[in-house]
Amino acid sequence: MDKQKQDYTSKQARLARYAKALGNPTRVAIMEFLAKQETCFFGEIHEQLPIAKATASQHLAELKDAGLIQGEIIPPKVKYCINKNNWIEAKTLFGEFFGQCVCQNGKCCG
Repeated sequence: MDKQKQDYTSKQARLARYAKALGNPTRVAIMEFLAKQETCFFGEIHEQLPIAKATASQHLAELKDAGLIQGEIIPPKVKYCINKNNWIEAKTLFGEFFGQCVCQNGKCCG
C-alpha cells in the first residue's frame, strides 16, 4: 500500500480531534455554556447543566484533552475557560472544511 495515501495532514488530524470532542451533545452544551461566559467560570459545571458530577468530569476531560477548554483547580472550585486560540483554530478549520464543497455553486447531484 502506498504510504503517501495513509498519511493525513496536520490540519485533518486537528479537525478530526475537535470533531471527536464535539461529537457528544453534552460536550456541545458545555462549550455553549462556557462560550457565553464573559470571564472564566469558577464553579461546578454539573450545577449549571443537567448532568451528574462524574459525567461532567468525563466530558470536561475530553474537551480539555482536545484543547478546546482550559481548566485549573483552585480549591474548593475549578476554573474553566474556552481556549481562545484553539476555539479560533477550530472555527477556521470547520469553516474551511465545510466551505470546500463544489456543491455550493449548484453543480452537484441533487
